[in-house]
Amino acid sequence: MSDDQLRDRALHSLKAKRGFYSLLITWVVLSALFTVIWLLTGGPSSGGFWPVWPIAGIGIAVVFSAVSAFGGGSGTPSEAQIQSEMDRLKGS
Repeated sequence: MSDDQLRDRALHSLKAKRGFYSLLITWVVLSALFTVIWLLTGGPSSGGFWPVWPIAGIGIAVVFSAVSAFGGGSGTPSEAQIQSEMDRLKGS
């Protein structure tokens, strides 16, 4: 595999990992927000724990993102990160 191909793979891998972490943080914040809203609008006395549905839905997206990022955020990775990922890929 050429250095250009390795660089492209490394760049793609780093972007996928950043995207995963960004989605994970979003999921945690939204899960907390949904739970607070549930508590403020009656909590346990209001019936079922409705936040489970959006939490689970977004959680599924987090799982797929993790599989994509680690099985194979936005912003441009630094040159050092790209080189590190290229070195890791050369070893595998």
